[in-house]
Amino acid sequence: MTERQKDRPWLMRTYAGHSTAEASNELYRRNLAKGQTGLSVAFDLPTQTGYDSDHILARGEVGRVGVPIAHVGDMRRLFQDIPLEQMNTSMTINATAMWLLALYQVVAEEQGADITQLQGTTQNDIVKEYLSRGTHVFPPAPSLRLTTDMIAYTVSHMPKWNPINICSYHLQEAGATPVQEIAYAMSTAIAVLDAVRDSGQVPQERMGDVVGRISFFVNAGVRFIEEMCKMRAFGRIWDRITRERYGIENPKHRRFRYGVQVNSLGLTEAQPENNVQRIVLEMLAVTLSKDARARAVQLPAWNEALGLPRPWDQQWSLRIQQVLAYESDLLEYGDIFEGSKVIEAKVDELVEAAFAEIDRIQEMGGAMAAVESGYLKSQLVASHAERRGRIESGQEKIIGVNAFEGTEPNPLTADLDTAIQTVDPEVEARVIAALQQWRDSRYQPPFNHPRPCKALERLKEAARGTENLMEATLECARAGATTGEWAGALREVFGEFRAPTGVSSAPVAVPAEEGSTLALVRRKVDLTAKDLGVGKLRFLVGKPGLDGHSNGAEQIAVRARDAGFEVVYQGIRLTPEQIVDAALAEDVHAVGLSILSGSHAQLVPDVLERLRVAGATDIPVIAGGIIPNGDAEQLRAAGVAAVFTPKDFDITGIIGRIVDEIRKANKLDPLEVSA
Repeated sequence: MTERQKDRPWLMRTYAGHSTAEASNELYRRNLAKGQTGLSVAFDLPTQTGYDSDHILARGEVGRVGVPIAHVGDMRRLFQDIPLEQMNTSMTINATAMWLLALYQVVAEEQGADITQLQGTTQNDIVKEYLSRGTHVFPPAPSLRLTTDMIAYTVSHMPKWNPINICSYHLQEAGATPVQEIAYAMSTAIAVLDAVRDSGQVPQERMGDVVGRISFFVNAGVRFIEEMCKMRAFGRIWDRITRERYGIENPKHRRFRYGVQVNSLGLTEAQPENNVQRIVLEMLAVTLSKDARARAVQLPAWNEALGLPRPWDQQWSLRIQQVLAYESDLLEYGDIFEGSKVIEAKVDELVEAAFAEIDRIQEMGGAMAAVESGYLKSQLVASHAERRGRIESGQEKIIGVNAFEGTEPNPLTADLDTAIQTVDPEVEARVIAALQQWRDSRYQPPFNHPRPCKALERLKEAARGTENLMEATLECARAGATTGEWAGALREVFGEFRAPTGVSSAPVAVPAEEGSTLALVRRKVDLTAKDLGVGKLRFLVGKPGLDGHSNGAEQIAVRARDAGFEVVYQGIRLTPEQIVDAALAEDVHAVGLSILSGSHAQLVPDVLERLRVAGATDIPVIAGGIIPNGDAEQLRAAGVAAVFTPKDFDITGIIGRIVDEIRKANKLDPLEVSA
């Protein structure tokens, strides 16, 4: 048999970063030594939302879901002994993408790199932040300007860099169907390309270079056929839009270039060993088909629903990719799905439906208008509510959660406290001390940076005008300015933005027919309101800190509304003080706190203490999120009435429990109504 020519494997990445720049640098060098072929940097939430580590909102979030980067000194330490000219670096950063790219460029220059050779990607997709992940800072128009300026800058100065990675990944996590995922991502791409074209910064003959540097970051769920067809549909639609709307003739420029993180939404806390086969199946959807194969793949770890994966867990995910690429014969063949009638029919169906939705969004004025009106967010909340309803009814089966729940003891999680990595709580204090030292000494030896005030004033002046903001941002980076100072200067000019929550307009997802669980809970809500002598029970759903993953909070808020509660939900990014003030002002009967980023240990007790000081001990506090067992016990000991984690998928049952806690806090007898 003749030796077949093998295709090159996709880039293999592990999304990583935590604690400090030094700890993350050590992790990156270890991963590269294991055969990883690209770096994928996770930044902590303060860095992503433009706050320094000592800001009030940063409390409990420093170094948790990524690495804190406050200035060029941190970036130097992050990439110490890693030659950036030889790397392909992906940075998952959006609102502050221009700032992080500037820091990266300055460090690369210090290493002696030719910046025209730098390769990598800045995610830089702000639309999905308004809809799903919540790390936006500025309103849509100035955010789009930052994106446009970055794209124009990289086309001229960093031609191998992907300045935007349009990210439909989080849309699926927020409930998007395949059609919505395609349509919303493409509508974002149209908004960005229109803005670049209309800015006058890139001549028409170079628009092919712009299109050729745009990449996408996509989610691959467990519905293998649908997900693989989605990728083929994406490619077909992108080819047509770039040819017909922007006149791009070169097929190489029109190629749909995408990386993928397979779905974390479907990973379960219950029987987490099942996550391994889910991850493998999801990876196959984006690698088996040569004509629609991902350019880069990163896989979550089996224990992500439990907490922060350890290096060993990440290694396991990397090895899954390596076994497929190097042991199987996958890369020796052409596209194995070509000519399949089933695949073609499904792709045609997705293409037609996605174009219909893209047209609807264009009629509204495009993606930015559809964000500001709340249309996109309400559609996602509704889709997610429908999915939750299907899971609760058993129509959609999740093994180990609502089907085949019996299990042997799991040796992987026998000791839950060692089954995940924990971030040392002392890290935050050390990072803050180091930041303070940087502020005090940045313009002294050995750094000798110029004082940053002049550079920050220059940035504000540029923001008030129309010039490209990248040069002024580079000046701030070289002056040793901090993330909070850069973002703070732009906040002064651009203002901030609170995105629509989509909760009030979401339709009822679970019917409340006579005898149904929801009908029984509604009755409990009505009887309890009557017993307390109020028209309606009032429930505040709060998102303290910087965790913007609001999907769970939104679903609780929608179901509580459908169960007869008056719901107070002000969206994300609130301090414990603001939450308690709202609870007292609205005279609520319960407070629900949702945190997925790990800052529950600090922020939940803070809310409890503030309620105690205010004399409101009759308001039960319920906590939900990715909360390890040990932490849950500590929260209950601190006075939290109930703790819910991803394994608690029965939302209606959770609402029933909240009513029980309200009765208990108000010394009312338990109700006989079963729910």
